[in-house]
Amino acid sequence: MIPAKMDPISIMTIREKGMKSIVDWFDQHMQSFYFLGWSYLRNQQQMEELFYQSIIKVHKELPRFNKETSFKTRVISIFIHTCRELSNNRSLQALEESEQKELFQALDLLKEVEKEAVVLTYINGLSHEEVAHLLQVSVNELKEHLFFGIQSLRKMMEDGSSFNGCKEYHTYYIDYLERTLDRSKNIDFEIHIYHCLDCRKDLAAFQDTMLNLPEKIKELRVPSGFMENIRARLAEQEKHRQQKNRKRKRMGIGFASVFALLMGLGFFTGAFTNFYYTWTEDDQELRAFLQQGLGERLNLEAESKGVKIRIKSVIADDIQTLVFYEIEDTNEENQYVISYDDGFFVENGYEIMNNEAYPKYYPLDLKSDLNQKEKNVYHGKISMQPIIKDKGTIKLKITQLQKLIHDSPERNSLWAYGETEKETGEWNFEIPVTKQPSKEYVLHEEIEVEGIPVRFDKLTIAPTATILQYAINNERTEKQINNLNFNKLEVNNKKVKAEMYGSTFLKGNMDWTTFQTHFDPIFGENPKEVNAQFDSVHLMVEDQKRIELDASQEYPQTFEYAGSKISIDKVEIGKPSKVVISNFEIKNRAFESLNLNILDENMNGVSSMEIDSQGVLVDKNGVEQDMDVNPTTYEEIEQPRYFDTVLSMSLNNDNAERVIPKTLVIHGYSTTKYMDDVVNFSLE
Repeated sequence: MIPAKMDPISIMTIREKGMKSIVDWFDQHMQSFYFLGWSYLRNQQQMEELFYQSIIKVHKELPRFNKETSFKTRVISIFIHTCRELSNNRSLQALEESEQKELFQALDLLKEVEKEAVVLTYINGLSHEEVAHLLQVSVNELKEHLFFGIQSLRKMMEDGSSFNGCKEYHTYYIDYLERTLDRSKNIDFEIHIYHCLDCRKDLAAFQDTMLNLPEKIKELRVPSGFMENIRARLAEQEKHRQQKNRKRKRMGIGFASVFALLMGLGFFTGAFTNFYYTWTEDDQELRAFLQQGLGERLNLEAESKGVKIRIKSVIADDIQTLVFYEIEDTNEENQYVISYDDGFFVENGYEIMNNEAYPKYYPLDLKSDLNQKEKNVYHGKISMQPIIKDKGTIKLKITQLQKLIHDSPERNSLWAYGETEKETGEWNFEIPVTKQPSKEYVLHEEIEVEGIPVRFDKLTIAPTATILQYAINNERTEKQINNLNFNKLEVNNKKVKAEMYGSTFLKGNMDWTTFQTHFDPIFGENPKEVNAQFDSVHLMVEDQKRIELDASQEYPQTFEYAGSKISIDKVEIGKPSKVVISNFEIKNRAFESLNLNILDENMNGVSSMEIDSQGVLVDKNGVEQDMDVNPTTYEEIEQPRYFDTVLSMSLNNDNAERVIPKTLVIHGYSTTKYMDDVVNFSLE
């Protein structure tokens, strides 16, 4: 069912032979890589560019390859990343016909993670563990993607035929066909399919799709001369590289003299750095970095359609790469910002940045004196992934800006720009960057929060952020901490606030789940005493209750739960069926929201349930706030809590039958508790 595995190869062998061995390796595994590439791209120009760029990137990354990850897995990771980059380049999207047009059209309709899971598993022949590692998902999640991917492929390639196997056995298909299903489940499944014709037909169709996929690779032909064209381009690139090296050597002596002079000047002026930037830099946050010698003023500038962007400075460390910018509208009185998740990318990001890290989100600073000063100028910052080299050049391309809405009631909020208010253009920068060092301190402290163990593991002091790493033990299923928030951190009597949206999930296992909370940076501190003050804890409480539903009865009806009276306002059978519950008494209510489900007459969970909720936001004193008037109320009021008051549930099944709601199951509820407890740390 799965094609032969790629031959293992020693990274040391590849390193010894250099570029030629990489090209030969790609040539040897051409068929499977060509199919993988064609599942993203659709013409020979793109495919040649894909292999050319991938080979160069593998050669550059080779010194960082290690024994823990196989050469094959690292190469496929680079290849997929390059596929994604090129598939987003709309200038190359000219479609060509292929022998497997129907299959590739079907693959295009899958979710990206489903497509990659299917191709890597059944075309490239990787193990579940290898594919899960590449896609950054668990093996169980991978099997879900494989199931839905294959199910979608067979529907699209068989004219939308329906498959009516029993849903409770869908999770068995992959393991059963690959002969890895647990023995007791295997026996149970075989007994079931012996008696169930629908499941036999469904499993057979599913198996046919799995078996046919590897055969498709043989039918896709690689054009003659394909690899020869790539070898020729690589040879030309190597020729230019050698010419540049010879030129650099001739310039070496002169450059060394100039560099020595510049170093001397830098040392001489260092004593005046603090004073100098106090008077010359208006951005207080950037000024603090510059005064500490953590960056330098750049003032790189590019203009498009009358909009100027200046890159003022870049501060980089192991946490992130922080870019300070200024945007000026020279034609009108508009303020533009760079959206944190759209409109810019680093062209050499794979070479210079840690692509497994996530950039941080910083809300717009619209109330600062600097951004209130001029109506056509905005000063801001964006976070990008940390760089992996000590020094380098970031090739930043900006293609889209978002315009602030001056006359909006939300002008000073986080929601000051809309999706339709955009300005396109092209602004290109080559930004020199130096990574600044960080310090890490091991912590040994364990406490209980609401009876749940919380362990503190590490404190990181980096130039751009201070990070507290902690873990929560949620073994006790009756109550779990969903989120733990901090107010401030005190280091050597210096206090820094926790960043808004500063808590992030890091990793987890069966017992402990690890998180990080980001605080403002602390400059130049060698901590001796550290205190962390809590702000709030968001709890998930298990408290199960079942309520029988009957659409033939009259509603509303009420029931008691967690000390409150909840109303069932509607139970209605239709397409979709509807269940509506409400509770408007929020004073002293134990829960803010409910974790619930609806069971049908067969006691199965509803396959599709959409919930439309209404609720109220209250402050510390229980006073309701109007979010329609001010959307940023939640960030501004003291100790906010949001209570659901109405839940309207629309129920559908995957088949054409109507859902008959029979049981409302409440599994538990969530609640927020505010606190000001302080925990003290000893440092190593």
